Amino acid sequence: MNIQQTIIRAIALAAMPLAVNITALADDVIVSTDAYSWRGDTIIQGEFRAWAPSAEQIVSTYHAQPGYYMGIDSEWTRRNDLSAYPVLTTPNRLHTAIYNLGLDEMVNAVEPDTTLRTGKAWGGVWTRDVSYSIILSMAYMQPLASQISLMQKVNANGRIIQDTGSGGAWPVSSDRMIWAVAAYEIYKVTGDRKWLEYIYPVIKNSLFDDLEVVAAKNGLVQGETSFIDWREQSYPRWMQTADIYQSQALGTSVVHAQAWKVLSDIAEELGDTDVAKVASDNHRTIAEAINRELWMPEKGYYAMYNYGRNYPILNPRAETLGESLAIIYGIADMKRAKEITENNPTTPFGVSIFFPQIADIPPYHNNALWPWVAAYWAIANAKVGNETGTLEAIGSIFRPAALFATNKENFVLDNGDIATQLNSSNMLWCLAGNIAVTHKILFGINFEVDGLSFRPFVPKALAAKRSLTNFRYRDAVLDINISGSGNRIKSFRLNGKEHRPFIPSTITGHNTIDIVMADNRIPLMKVNHMANVKAPLTPIAWINEGTLTWNPIEYIDHYVVLRNGERVAVTHETSYALTDTGEYQVIGVNADGVESFASEPRPLFGTIALDLPGESIKFESPENTYEPTSPISGYHGTGFIEIDHNSGAVELDVNVPDEGVYAVSLIYANGNGPVNTENKCAIRTLVVDGNPVGALVMPQRGEGKWSDWGRSSILRVPLTAGDHKISIEMRPANENMNLKTNHALIDRVEVTRIK
Repeated sequence: MNIQQTIIRAIALAAMPLAVNITALADDVIVSTDAYSWRGDTIIQGEFRAWAPSAEQIVSTYHAQPGYYMGIDSEWTRRNDLSAYPVLTTPNRLHTAIYNLGLDEMVNAVEPDTTLRTGKAWGGVWTRDVSYSIILSMAYMQPLASQISLMQKVNANGRIIQDTGSGGAWPVSSDRMIWAVAAYEIYKVTGDRKWLEYIYPVIKNSLFDDLEVVAAKNGLVQGETSFIDWREQSYPRWMQTADIYQSQALGTSVVHAQAWKVLSDIAEELGDTDVAKVASDNHRTIAEAINRELWMPEKGYYAMYNYGRNYPILNPRAETLGESLAIIYGIADMKRAKEITENNPTTPFGVSIFFPQIADIPPYHNNALWPWVAAYWAIANAKVGNETGTLEAIGSIFRPAALFATNKENFVLDNGDIATQLNSSNMLWCLAGNIAVTHKILFGINFEVDGLSFRPFVPKALAAKRSLTNFRYRDAVLDINISGSGNRIKSFRLNGKEHRPFIPSTITGHNTIDIVMADNRIPLMKVNHMANVKAPLTPIAWINEGTLTWNPIEYIDHYVVLRNGERVAVTHETSYALTDTGEYQVIGVNADGVESFASEPRPLFGTIALDLPGESIKFESPENTYEPTSPISGYHGTGFIEIDHNSGAVELDVNVPDEGVYAVSLIYANGNGPVNTENKCAIRTLVVDGNPVGALVMPQRGEGKWSDWGRSSILRVPLTAGDHKISIEMRPANENMNLKTNHALIDRVEVTRIK
């Protein structure tokens, strides 16, 4: 840009906001909250304005937080040829421009190797990012790139790759199964039988491995909350990665339920009726468990996850993606689905990733809004007919797209800014959500196995004549016109003739669809508008000489004491005398009734400790094993053993004095990688008296940290009094994402009677 152009642009930016503001005030208000408004063709947030001079340009006056590393784009102008994609025509110029921004950045996201780039700052294909993007809109907007991208996320064993997550990815993170939902969405778009036959064994093998490793006894699925994979951003600080593996999250459980539904549908299509039956049963088991274990009737939505050690408790936060998916995939019946949209807290900038926030953690997943999650929330609200919820969800996507002139990944919930821990422009899943709200809500396009169904939801504030031309579906091109508002179709015409709102997959050629909405009044539903809330800090508790004691927390009204996951006392003191054995925790509650996380569980049990004899340490794993930086120390007894692919089973005898339920865990070290990345989580199956019990998971604890001993996941085992044989075995389902390094040191086995 030369000096003359710079001067002209500066003058335009100085003059335009006032002119646009005056015009906008005369236009209808589409969305208005305490933080911003969308008036006509303008977004207004305090002193800032963003508007669309044309359908191919957005201009913004927003200024970044001073000193923040990431700059602000003050203008977007189309740079790519968009003629191959559906053309939106609508009287709202800002809507058209934001939609075209999504298309323009979508073209940027297709790499030369025909894969989908995660974001401007994030190269490569990531399993969950690309899968959620495919489900939103990339399956039909970029079907070939979607297929190639998913194929890159299958490993040499024919399993879906869990490429990110705490403590070595899978199984601490276990949301890789969203790949299955995305893969099936591509099939619904293309009808490609060869694709169906390719994805079937991948989905089946991955799910049956997960059935052995992450399926919990209560029917839920273990592992980190889907996509929220920075452990300190959403879990109490005391939780180790083994604790996170042991937790059971709403979002991840819904993903697995839908993956089993997908497997059942594919198996039926391919004639594998036995697998179809098993898959359908597993889908039902998880769905029932979600409704039984996580629903909170007093709040009107599902809990985010349960957590703890021997006696898990609910984290009563709302988690927007999980709530949305539960509605979209029918886990929640219509009554509960409506309750969720009316009760999930909505802040002035939109719904947060979870609510309330964690006070001492900076914004990223915590205290943040992510537009692609808001897109799922908008689709869920439209499904149940919550007009205000749908409008505000769309507004929470359009506001930042306009003000930042790009599809950024996440925003601070307090002020709507981009000053989070990490961020990027041109984010794949956010641009996919941008496109989806127009196609899937306002035009109501839904892909089925045998065709397209139409269920438009047009809030009255968005009533208009719109068209979507050049929409490609298999062997057809569709020009779709829609007018009016409401959630009922008055007239649906295909090529001038009345037709049911369904287009069969056999349609060919160029076709025109005309939809007239009934302008019906959508029954009023509420939205739970709330200011952003920070929960109290987490108490730190310990047991000393028969007394549970904890540190005082500022601004706490009272404390709740838990024994074995049950609330046994309310106190204003910072100690509690113990009279019974058990596992104890403390929750702080402020004057508004907002609760902290529970403190780390403190056990008052007797434990049988089985020390393991020392052996020489080989560290001969073939790929990048981090060797000790100093002599190994801190173990019990005479030593420890090293396990890898070739070490064989660890076999022990144990004598238990009394019948009861026992918690079995390992004290282990895994220095094969950092706590927040890589893929070398060690996994073994616990076998008691010849019967497999479940997986013992030993996540990475730090590069080369072989003297950092921690506790594995815990398995509950009913045992009779007397002698028992324990075996710790490597089985096929225990293979991790690395395939080469599945390695740890085991110091001792602990067997604790907890019931």
